[in-house]
Amino acid sequence: QVQLVESGGGLVQAGGSLRLSCAASGLTFSTYGMRWFRQAPRKERELVVSVTWSGRITYYVDSVKGRFTISRDNAKNTVYLQMNNLKPEDTAVYYCASGVDGAVDYWGQGTQVTVSS
Repeated sequence: QVQLVESGGGLVQAGGSLRLSCAASGLTFSTYGMRWFRQAPRKERELVVSVTWSGRITYYVDSVKGRFTISRDNAKNTVYLQMNNLKPEDTAVYYCASGVDGAVDYWGQGTQVTVSS
């Protein structure tokens, strides 16, 4: 059974930082691309950042460029999202997802990030 478990969300003031983690189990992690999505209240879920199985970053949404960094540790079956200089508009539920060949096959349960102004 595949599981993706996010952690690291919370409440932070604008300008602060958080690091999200997504621990994967039940799959051969090193062969899966990983993505972080987010969904703000009353908005559609959007792709934030994407990394290939080998660690090549293939996408950052414009609004987070220069502030967010994705990384992965295949030895720990974990992908990270370092978020710096957070803004109130970054408030959302953040989800990690995994898939092969550009698809999304599995989702985590999400972790709430709230940025206060």
